[in-house]
Amino acid sequence: MAKITQVGTVGVPASDQDRALAFYRDSLGCEVRMDGSFGPGMRWIEVAPPGADTTLALMPTPPGGAIGVDTGIRLSTSDAEADHADLKARGVDVDEEILRWEGVPPMFSFRDPDGNTLYIVER
Repeated sequence: MAKITQVGTVGVPASDQDRALAFYRDSLGCEVRMDGSFGPGMRWIEVAPPGADTTLALMPTPPGGAIGVDTGIRLSTSDAEADHADLKARGVDVDEEILRWEGVPPMFSFRDPDGNTLYIVER
């Protein structure tokens, strides 16, 4: 029987790892948890919101690999409205409106510099 205990890392494709790192660190406020080399010319970068257990791996996109994808990743916040306004002010490509449906937490999506879509959900 497997002994899986949590989601550790979720990958996000990046055509330019330095640009992706700057966005996730400087625009989203993520901490750099790992930035190291493996193999010839390969780099492994993990970032995460402060205090989070799960990290985002900013993965180099292989030749012909997809970028600009809907990652399905949902990041949690205590205030979707404040985060929406802050990200918009920082020039992040966010949805115009926060989605608000009966019985569902407020949420919105945003796109990173590669056009990958992620979501912020109020918890």
